[in-house]
Amino acid sequence: MESNNELGDYLRARRAMITPRDVGLPDGGDRRVPGLRRDEVALLAGVSTDYYIRLEQGRERHPSEQVLRAIAGALRLDGAAAGHLFRLGRPVFTTAAAAPTVAPELVRLMDGLRDVPAFVVGAAQDVLAANAMARELYRGFARYDNLLRMIFLDPFAREFYADWDKAAHTAVGNLRASAARFPGDERIERVVGELSVRSPAFTGLWARYDVSPRTQEDKHFRHPHVGEVRLHFEALAVTSAPGQHLSVYSAEPGSASADALLLLRRPTEQGSAPTDQDTPAEEEDVRS
Repeated sequence: MESNNELGDYLRARRAMITPRDVGLPDGGDRRVPGLRRDEVALLAGVSTDYYIRLEQGRERHPSEQVLRAIAGALRLDGAAAGHLFRLGRPVFTTAAAAPTVAPELVRLMDGLRDVPAFVVGAAQDVLAANAMARELYRGFARYDNLLRMIFLDPFAREFYADWDKAAHTAVGNLRASAARFPGDERIERVVGELSVRSPAFTGLWARYDVSPRTQEDKHFRHPHVGEVRLHFEALAVTSAPGQHLSVYSAEPGSASADALLLLRRPTEQGSAPTDQDTPAEEEDVRS
């Protein structure tokens, strides 16, 4: 789990991702760190090396907005990563808490999307509700309960995701974004704790501190029944339920993937795929 110096942990992880060549500095000599040295970050940010060291070590906990902007630029942080830096460096008290249950009205809306896979995920990436098409799409997994657990703990994920590495990296970055929005969330901490113990791959990606909320992307799946499927993914924030997103997949009209969705729909029309939020056997385990 995280230390009590999250800002320092984040800065160390991010500077390890930047090489001197990335920022126009000479790359010669015997370097003992994988990325930039602390004095190099300080130089690029226009602050003293001593000040930057104190910031990483947690001895300076009140950096100015100007300093944080300079460090974000030095570390080449994008909008989401820079936003996380500001949340750590200039925290604002918040009472926001992730919503644990899905409103019946949202379930009805989701179930009404009969031609496309749609499901609701919570802040910890638990699948809180799913329509019949979504369950059919993910049918090959042993459990359809938490997207992170499915990716890192179910061997089927390596077959299902055509680019497993990308899927894993994206999922961890998205969880980091949720953890930043809901610091101390008990469910997120349990998911991180379980995966840190059971999956070295997760542990390595989590240590990178990549913060990248997932809003849309193109996905490439290998479904065991309908073959190759390329779908577009949209995550729609549920404003009435903090932390929840309605995730919807769609295919290019007239494409082979659109035909594949039609094939996926047939079992749902025959009543073979459940449409409830979770089976009773899964419900307690998802929340544990």
